[in-house]
Amino acid sequence: MNALSQKRHYIQVLVENRFGVLSRVAGLFSARGYNIESLSVGAGQDPSVAQMTIVTVGDDHVVEQITKQLNKLVDTIKVVDLSATPFVCRETVMVKVNTTTRPEDRQEAFRIAEIFRAHIVDTSPATYTLMATGEEEKIEAMIGLLRPLGIKELVRSGTIAIAREEVKPSSKSSRHESEITA
Repeated sequence: MNALSQKRHYIQVLVENRFGVLSRVAGLFSARGYNIESLSVGAGQDPSVAQMTIVTVGDDHVVEQITKQLNKLVDTIKVVDLSATPFVCRETVMVKVNTTTRPEDRQEAFRIAEIFRAHIVDTSPATYTLMATGEEEKIEAMIGLLRPLGIKELVRSGTIAIAREEVKPSSKSSRHESEITA
């Protein structure tokens, strides 16, 4: 398999919100040797339906096989490879960082939190716990800057993703654009 054809795919799966569904989805991946890089599951607007965001790496053929297999599961309502359309994805991280090694560590942690629009959600005389939400690159950059301070604990959520709505120009803006070009 060509490494260049390998790419990250974000698969959105709507399933019946029932006992055992997550296990069946995870089992489908492991039985076929597919890796799940990230998995996030939660109820959506309708509490009887759960939405999964699964991040996996593979070529288009492998992901097509995954989506076909997911569609065969009894509890599956809908499967969409978001990678084929415009979408937005985010993850959340909580980092407990040491702030007592040097006197300026608390100020440095606070500056890093401000730069990355992180929230300090807990504090003690020896630590700050920061929470940030963003794309993977932002999260990785923040963690990289916090490492020299001494990370005591780090927890990351799975990636969540949602398709973007198609933006259609309103009739008013279309008319205005035609007036400009005329």
